[in-house]
Amino acid sequence: HFVCLCICLLVAASPEDNYQEHVNHGEPQSTRNQITTAQYECFQRIIRQSHRPSKTIGPVCNTTWDGWLCWDETEAGLTTEQSCPDYFTDFDSNAVASKVCSETGEWGLHPDSKRTWTNFTNSNVKLHSFWLQAAMSHFYLVMIGQGLSLVSLLVSLGIFFYFKSLSCQRITLHKNLFLSFVLNSVITVVLLNTVTEKQGHTSRDSASCKLVMFVHMYLLSCNYFWMLCEGIYLHTLIVVAVFAEKQHLIWYFMLGWGFPLVPAVIYSIARHFYYNDKCWVSPTSLLYIIHGPMCAALVVNLFFLLNIVRILITKLRVTHQAESSLYMRAVRATLILIPLLGIQFVLFPYKPQEHWATEIYIYIMEIFMHYQGLLVSTIFCFFNGEVQSVLRRHWNQQRMQFAGTFANADFFRSASYVASSLTEVHRCYSIESHTST
Repeated sequence: HFVCLCICLLVAASPEDNYQEHVNHGEPQSTRNQITTAQYECFQRIIRQSHRPSKTIGPVCNTTWDGWLCWDETEAGLTTEQSCPDYFTDFDSNAVASKVCSETGEWGLHPDSKRTWTNFTNSNVKLHSFWLQAAMSHFYLVMIGQGLSLVSLLVSLGIFFYFKSLSCQRITLHKNLFLSFVLNSVITVVLLNTVTEKQGHTSRDSASCKLVMFVHMYLLSCNYFWMLCEGIYLHTLIVVAVFAEKQHLIWYFMLGWGFPLVPAVIYSIARHFYYNDKCWVSPTSLLYIIHGPMCAALVVNLFFLLNIVRILITKLRVTHQAESSLYMRAVRATLILIPLLGIQFVLFPYKPQEHWATEIYIYIMEIFMHYQGLLVSTIFCFFNGEVQSVLRRHWNQQRMQFAGTFANADFFRSASYVASSLTEVHRCYSIESHTST
């Protein structure tokens, strides 16, 4: 997902085992033709060398193609070098790329990915700068969004908890959804600020990174399942209104806070045994363990949303209003429900392949994901009619009390004297009336 993407961008500002994505996105056909030609020539060389005996005694690393360059047979324990390729404008062909042949006669592996690796560090200074700039852009976008969401959500929770008149089942669900957003924002900020600094450190640091990642996966799932809880409640309220007052919130708590533990634990166990890299930030197919239930929750919410809109349109038609007004109201209701139920993640499920389209897609999805807390708190708290009414009434009371503090002191002393006198008369009258009986 997009938090891991941002982390990977920050961490991977150093080169790894291949840059094939650099080739697949944005490079002209002529560059691809150059690479294809070089690859063909390399394979021809490998075939020729396979038919003649090796001149080297002992283990050797065989001639290989790494995706960009062809590397000749090399003795074990040596490092071979050659000029960087001139396929790309952001590569320095005067610089040197290197490849290590291990003592066992196998090409060297990247320390993190454990895959065959060629060191293009000196070749891609411009590319490294590009990735770093892109990573920082995503980092600041995410941090600003999480910060704004965190502030707005905390203010909203403060309002919901402070004003008891707002207490009801619907607001209780809102509180839990907002709390899941808050916790998810906090763990996201922790990930972006600490996990990236611990890459390649000690196993103790690695364990703490994995713990943070586990908590992040759990809270992310909680976020989506509390959206599902909101959808279930709203659907029940509108479709099965007769049971609206009899809903047991314990089932919502179990679904929102309890069930996400299952995929999070399964994912952590699978990751530990099958892809136990540092901090668990690299993308793998194991993420479907987490993303599968979340996608299912979004699809169910999409069904709820469409059914709610269908019912709203049906009810509006019964009132014999104009056709345009009916659909405008339904569309408005739909747009309001979208951020609450997270349906925008269903509406944009596929990432485009073009480089520029991918960048736009990532930015749009990051705004949807990391600014969603701000959007939800704004629509369902600050723009809520009940909340506005309570806040307005509280503001008027505070203003009257503040104004009364600076009013005429003599007037209040007189009023206090009159009030105490009336109380005393009433007390005496009560005593007399009781004694006379």
